[in-house]
Amino acid sequence: MMGKIVVGKEEAEHRLIRRADMVACKLAFIDCKLPGSERKENYSLIGPGVTQSKDQVVNLTETHGFSVGAAAMPAGTVNNLHMHFTAEVFMVYQGRWKFRWGCGTDVAEVDAGPGDILSIPTWVFRGFSNVGQSDGWIFTLLGGDDTGGIIWHPSVLEAAAAHGMYLTRGNMLVDTQAGDPMPSSEEILRPLDAGQVASLPRYTAADMDRRIVWCSQRDWSRSALLGSIAQQGCELAPALGYGITESRDQVPGVSNPHGFSVEWMRLSAGASSGRFMLREKLVIFVMSGSIDLVLNDADSALRITVDAQDMYSVPAGAWREIRCAGNTPAEIILAVAGDHRKRVVWPQEVLDEAQAAGYVLDPNGYIASLDMLPPTALGVGVAADTLIA
Repeated sequence: MMGKIVVGKEEAEHRLIRRADMVACKLAFIDCKLPGSERKENYSLIGPGVTQSKDQVVNLTETHGFSVGAAAMPAGTVNNLHMHFTAEVFMVYQGRWKFRWGCGTDVAEVDAGPGDILSIPTWVFRGFSNVGQSDGWIFTLLGGDDTGGIIWHPSVLEAAAAHGMYLTRGNMLVDTQAGDPMPSSEEILRPLDAGQVASLPRYTAADMDRRIVWCSQRDWSRSALLGSIAQQGCELAPALGYGITESRDQVPGVSNPHGFSVEWMRLSAGASSGRFMLREKLVIFVMSGSIDLVLNDADSALRITVDAQDMYSVPAGAWREIRCAGNTPAEIILAVAGDHRKRVVWPQEVLDEAQAAGYVLDPNGYIASLDMLPPTALGVGVAADTLIA
């Protein structure tokens, strides 16, 4: 049985992260004083991520099974080569970007823009630059609650030392120019040697293309959620992992384990997802337009307006409905914890409305026409509803 969560007003407001509440750290990483990198801003929005600064502000410290961050970089700014142990996914919100991976003679690169989603493999050096003419913004998703930090390319550590910047074995930044005491040689993190760098996996441009979901190639479906199938104004497009889609025809563009799933939702003016519940935590990124997020039952409903570049974390077990706010269509990204396929829980009124329109969930949890199913295959949606305590 899954217990129903009623979200209080204070908690509901606490889980909203508006753009104005996001606090930049300009010395979050060891490369932040290198020429070309000194203007980048780093944000830890949910969980600390991989920040190396003790001064980093984290908006929401509650564990989600993944961390959320952001990078803001003016035109021409560079983020230098580094490596992650857990998944790193880039979701471009604004600007034109060049992503690169590998090192030495094995470097490959690709350009990306607003709406593109890229998953860079673990244990490979990567970096990126703002190659556009204006400021850029990227949201990032990192696998796990404890990422283990990152490894910088030896050339970055060498260049940073010339600016008085060092990393300890505990992955914390030491800025001697700002008055931090010089760590001992035993305390300083040892860079990888040439043999270790050479042993890392290699990915060609063709390999990486299979890990990118281009905005222009999103696979939208108007029949992806039982709660909105009758009104046809809510669409889903899977990007990474197995999310909440109930369309048997939809598959994610990237399917290897990350610890979370990512999919797009598009709402036309006046459209709604329908009221539903998840057993997992859900983070909503508003990429364009605005949404009204309605939490709880009707007798305790709370409405939160979430605007473009804002985020919201919905707790597991809470009823929620996502509505388009205003007359402008909205596009949002849904990130849900876990690599498994998520099963939406619908209230009885949604099940009844869908059935009246001729749709039900088949025994595998996918949307099907009511007139095609035998009596033995009916009742799955009602069974799911009984999971609510």
